[in-house]
Order: sequence, then structure tokens, then C-alpha cells
Amino acid sequence: MSDNSRNKTMVPEAKAAMNRFKMEAANEVGVQLKEGYNGELTSRQAGSIGGQMVKKMIKKYEQDLANGQ
Repeated sequence: MSDNSRNKTMVPEAKAAMNRFKMEAANEVGVQLKEGYNGELTSRQAGSIGGQMVKKMIKKYEQDLANGQ
């Protein structure tokens, strides 16, 4: 994520962790990202990364609910 992005991190302290999370999700779906701007990605690639991130967040939330957290 570049600093001039319109996508703002809700908790600024989490920006580095979110970038690592994005890179991990991209790797899991087979999309190679580079640090910084990745404007050459297709919509399908970007959607795959976002979808994987959402899938992982939902799984974590469900696990937390099941564990009473």
C-alpha cells in the first residue's frame, strides 16, 4: 500500500501487519506482489488476494467465537 492510497488503515499501528497479511494472502493464491505499487495486477488477481484475506479473517473470527473470545 502506498502512502497516498485512498485505502486508510483503521488502526495506523497495524499498517505493517496488514501489509504482511496481504503479501501472505497473495502468496497463498499464487500472485506475486512487490513492495509498493502493484498497478499491473489484473482485477482477477486483486480480487483473489482480497477474497483470500476476507476468507482468513472470517475463519479467525469464527474460531474466536467458538472459543468464547
